[in-house]
Amino acid sequence: MTVVEIPGSKSVTARALFLAAAADGVTTLHRPLASDDTEGFVQGLDTLGYRVDRAADRWHVTGRPTGPAVKTADVYCRDGATTARFLPTLAAAGHGSYRFDASAQMRRRPVAPLTRALRELGVDLRHEEAEGHHPLTVRADGVRGGELTLDAGESSQYLTALLLLGPLTRDGLRITVTRLVSAPYVGITLAMMRDFGVEVKRERTPAGEVFDVPPGGYRAADHAIEPDASTASYFFAAAAVTGREVTVPGLGRDALQGDLRFVDVLRRMGARVDVGSDRTTVAGSGSLSGLTVNMRDISDTMPTLAAIAPFATGPVRIEDVHNTRVKECDRLEACAANLRALGIQVATGDDWIEIRPGTPRPAEIATHSDHRIVMSFAVTSLRTSGITFDDPGCVRKTFPGFHEAFARLRAEWEL
Repeated sequence: MTVVEIPGSKSVTARALFLAAAADGVTTLHRPLASDDTEGFVQGLDTLGYRVDRAADRWHVTGRPTGPAVKTADVYCRDGATTARFLPTLAAAGHGSYRFDASAQMRRRPVAPLTRALRELGVDLRHEEAEGHHPLTVRADGVRGGELTLDAGESSQYLTALLLLGPLTRDGLRITVTRLVSAPYVGITLAMMRDFGVEVKRERTPAGEVFDVPPGGYRAADHAIEPDASTASYFFAAAAVTGREVTVPGLGRDALQGDLRFVDVLRRMGARVDVGSDRTTVAGSGSLSGLTVNMRDISDTMPTLAAIAPFATGPVRIEDVHNTRVKECDRLEACAANLRALGIQVATGDDWIEIRPGTPRPAEIATHSDHRIVMSFAVTSLRTSGITFDDPGCVRKTFPGFHEAFARLRAEWEL
């Protein structure tokens, strides 16, 4: 059995940084993720005047319930979607003029549903170039709150940003959500808000799912960051596709992250899966079955499954993943094109991909600077020699040490 230590969750770290910055008091974050995305988030907080003191395995964040300490700031969000969506929302609760820009990759990604919602709440927010995209400027004077309707069918991050804002408003927020993708990520948000002293009421109505967020702010907390379940998917897939066994400590039955449900997909394909109280083990059976699976709620692991699908004994069809087209790249098309370059037969539709069994041949993977494309096809390379990447270093976005960790896995398994 191989035990793999996975770095902290990007999603949990980003939410924890927002909550800690908004809370009353000093928050300690244990084992946060240190990567390009989280570094960008911390740098953004620093630019806004928040204090983050970092040691190797814990960060101390001094909260400012009244908002940024500076009256003007120019924040660069790098490639980080959580940074680019959460920080303008945090700044809106303060008082001042704050400009936010991002990389060319992030500029292409949409933010319109969130910025429309903030405008409905009275926030003076202006897009400088393309409407609904960065760069943008927030002229903040606090947020009264109130009721709004949101379509979160493109990204759950829009809803998360507004939920996190709710306790910082004067009157609280009542959000009716007509569509929602990646719903487990909202569960992460609600659980973490509870840890910082805020209970959100959630109910289903004929108009949609309603979230009632009370005003009153957050209190500081001592918060442990669990390992990243999306990152763990590559190591679980590696075990399934090679017939080995991998255990990831720190991810068990009570894990916040819905992406741990990827192991249920591997179980359906024939792998042995054991989810314990504080660890999860996947063991390959020597054979993988084809399947049809809806991955709407765990779409960040779609590339992981696509990358091992050629080794299944039957077709693998992944459905309801349209939102993967507006990630760091069009992941659905990127997976399809790379699989075809490997000699695999693939069919796609607007929100689905179907992959036929085959023997991948050597090829260079076009990564589109997307960390998940690299890490997914690294799993393919465990059974196909000669796979290379045009930008292997983009894994620094979430896991700077990924290639070293995978090299250790290869050496231990003598692949």
